[in-house]
Amino acid sequence: MALIGSISSLQNPLLNQLTAPTRTDSPTGPVKLPGLGLPTTESTTAQPGGFGKIFEQMVSSVDAKESQAQAITRDVLLGKNDQVHQSVIAMQEASVAFQLMVQVRNKVVESYQELMRMPV
Repeated sequence: MALIGSISSLQNPLLNQLTAPTRTDSPTGPVKLPGLGLPTTESTTAQPGGFGKIFEQMVSSVDAKESQAQAITRDVLLGKNDQVHQSVIAMQEASVAFQLMVQVRNKVVESYQELMRMPV
């Protein structure tokens, strides 16, 4: 059971669709960032549950990590398992995943508040 490095499952699936920045025609020209061009019909259509679904997946992943950490810790406390280090690693991993989720939430709320302060 590999617990170390499993936080990578919290990555945003939309980030996997991006490619590396590419240069335009001339090597000294500006860098073209993918996904920042003019809106197309694909990017302007609303996807069902897009943003909310990402957060739902993140919360589910954090909850699964917490449940897994609790189960490992329970086994250690009941004497079914003598690997205390796995329990500590699982608890730390769950803690880091939760902190990441809270920070993402804070940034989203901050962005929303900034948008609401913009004059129309």
